[in-house]
Order: sequence, then C-alpha cells, then structure tokens
Amino acid sequence: MAEREKVAHLLRRATFGPTADEVDQAERAGYQATVEQLLTPVGVDRGAARTAAPKFGADPYTDLPKKPTREQRQKAQQARKEQVQQLTHWWVDRMVSADHQFTEKLVFFWHGHWATSVQKVKSAALMAAQQDTFRRDGRGDFGVLVRAMLRDGALIHWLDGQRNTRKAPNENLARELMELFTLGIGAYTEADVKGAARALTGWTVDRVDGTATFQQARHDNGAKTVLGRTGPLDADSLAEVILAQPAAKTFLPERLWFRFASGEPMPEEARDRLSAAFAGHDVTALVRAMLLDDQFASTGGQLVKQPVEWLVGAVRQLGAAGTADDKQRKQLYQGLTRLDQVPFKPPSVGGWPSGTAWLNTFATQTRVQLGQALSAAASPAFLERLSAAPVKGRPEALARLLVVDAWTDRTRAVLDAAAKDAKKLTVLGLISPEYAVH
Repeated sequence: MAEREKVAHLLRRATFGPTADEVDQAERAGYQATVEQLLTPVGVDRGAARTAAPKFGADPYTDLPKKPTREQRQKAQQARKEQVQQLTHWWVDRMVSADHQFTEKLVFFWHGHWATSVQKVKSAALMAAQQDTFRRDGRGDFGVLVRAMLRDGALIHWLDGQRNTRKAPNENLARELMELFTLGIGAYTEADVKGAARALTGWTVDRVDGTATFQQARHDNGAKTVLGRTGPLDADSLAEVILAQPAAKTFLPERLWFRFASGEPMPEEARDRLSAAFAGHDVTALVRAMLLDDQFASTGGQLVKQPVEWLVGAVRQLGAAGTADDKQRKQLYQGLTRLDQVPFKPPSVGGWPSGTAWLNTFATQTRVQLGQALSAAASPAFLERLSAAPVKGRPEALARLLVVDAWTDRTRAVLDAAAKDAKKLTVLGLISPEYAVH
C-alpha cells in the first residue's frame, strides 16, 4: 500500500474526516509520526478554543416553587430543551473545528461506549460534566476513568444509581458496568451483579449543582463477593476487582477495534497484541498499538460511517463551517435528527448501531438532501480547486478532496456524467458508497 493510502486510511479512522491538505501533511510526516501527532498533539487546540463550551447553572426545574403551575413547568421544560440544543450544537461545531481531531474522536467513542442519554437525564449540565470526564480521563489509565464514571452524575441518573440503597439494591448500573463497559457478556454471574450492586450503594445526584455525592447511611457496609473476591467492597474496590479480570484485558481492545478498525471479528493475533499493549490499562498505549498494527492497515472498506462522522467529515472537507448561513446550519443540525444519530441522545445504554444499519433507503434520501445543503455551503476555495481540474479529471480531483482512494467503475460513470457541474458532482460524491464506507 502506498504511503498516501496508508495515512489517508489512518486519518479517516482517527479523525472526523481529513482534508486533502491534512493528508498531504501526513504523507510528508510519515505514518508513525502522524500516529504520534494524533495521540500526543502539541500546543493549544486553536480550533477548539474558538468554540467555547456553554456554561449552565442549576437545572431550570430547581427554581420552581413547591407547587408549580403548568405554565411554570412548561417554561422550565423549554429552558432545559434550549440548554440541550445549545450543548449539542456546540459539540458538533467543536467536532468540525478541533485541530486535535483524535482527541475529539475519542470523546465521541467514549460517549457511545458509556452511552448516556439526555432524554432521561434531562440536564445539559450533567451531560457537559460527563464530557469533561471523558476529556480529562479518557486517554490515560482506564481504571481512573472507570472510577470517575462510577461517580458521574449523568451515568448514575441514567442507570438509576441514585435509587440503589442498602435496603433496596438496584442492579442496573452494576450489570451494565460489567456487561457493556468493562467485561462483556459471559464474564460474570448474576451473583456478581447482586454483589456489585451492593458495592455501588450510597451514591446520589444533586440536581442543583449536578454533582454525585456519597451518603454513607445509604451504603451497604457488609461483605460482598464479586468475581471471586470477598470483602466490604465499595465503588473503587469494585473497579479494581473488575479490571483484574482476564476479560478486562480484551474487552476494551475489541470495542476500540470495532469502532475504529472493523465491524468484522477482530483477528486473534491482533487481539493478543492489543491485549498485551493494554496490560497496564493505558488507553493511549492501546490506541497506539491498534493504529500501528499491521492488521489495522488492512481494514479499509470495513466500516460504515456513522451519521455524525459522515456529516462532520463533509463539513470539514468542504470548508462549509465558515460559509453556511443560519438556515443552512439549522438544516444540517436537523439532518442528524433525521439520520437518527443526535449527540447526547443514544437510543439505549448499548449505544448506537453500526454497519449496514445506517445504509437504509430513508438515510440515503436524507443524505441527498444534506449533500445539496453542504454543496451549497461549500467554501469558494473547495469549489475553485474542484473546478480548476479539467472536466474529465474532476472525479479524481473530487476523490482527492473527499479523501476517497478510488471510485468504482459504476460510481465513476455517474460522476463523469455530472462533471461539468461542480456542485452536483460534489453531491454525488458525498452520497456515493465509496464515501459512506471507509
């Protein structure tokens, strides 16, 4: 594989959609140096700094009187809705603008991994605080992240942790902690779930300031047995027990591979190498091993872009962020709703689907409409570079700008027929199979 194809593959997976210029820079730097630049970026992220995070006070419902009127409740509900919309728009803008693209892509991974929905949490402040945890703790010791998430107000509320008391243990958080977040199905028993639930008793969420607090009186201090260890376990010691399990060494490597490399089963040899790299629970060491693995380089064409990846990547590559007017921006945001992937609103604790689930007829029709909006908002620089190519060479010029390695003969014939119209050509490129599957 040529060096440009290798770095293009890397950037398609580790960013939200590389521009042609970014691929040029990566080709000059070389593959390994580009991996290091992605994992350990230097300097301030100026793009992210331009998209300052919104600040939220107390939950609007906390200001209501003891017996609010219907109008007061509706006003508070609307205020909540507006805060969530503000947070969602901010994050999409940051995905587009961030210079440290892998940092943002990893936050998106964690959001799908610890899938928490604002539709139940109903607090933009809690969801924003969870994002802060992903940014702060998501690149280092996975044990630190697990312990932080067991104190995360949004996750606790989402999985009914605030209802988990010594008198009435609630098993939701304990079960999902092991099944979906750390170990996987079959690596624990129902008795382990019961013991883990008791270990997690006592945590509540303060809806005024959004913090999770521990109430000793609600905690079960008795001995519990979880995964073969017996003692007065609490949240921290439970995390320690879980991460000492053999299944913990392979579970996260498999999840990262599934989202960054391939929807196909992970090759056993790659699993062994990545598990060894993850022996110290260092997430960055694990990701480095994955991106440098020879079998990662051979996973081209094995992932379908999630709607967020498709849209944000297109905005970045077309330079549409700086030229879209308010109407166009609103249309793009609404497109994520129609494509059924809105940040902060995963459909379940299992996160979003993957693969061909995103390639249905309705999604294709929606991408056509969004492609038209994106093309209309494309920067003059993008259209000039595309139009500068001879008409017969424009499909190749478009492939370079959209970082597509090559068109199939079938797609090429469609693009050839539209090559005289740069905007129409762009739309067809954005909705092509080669752009949707990377």
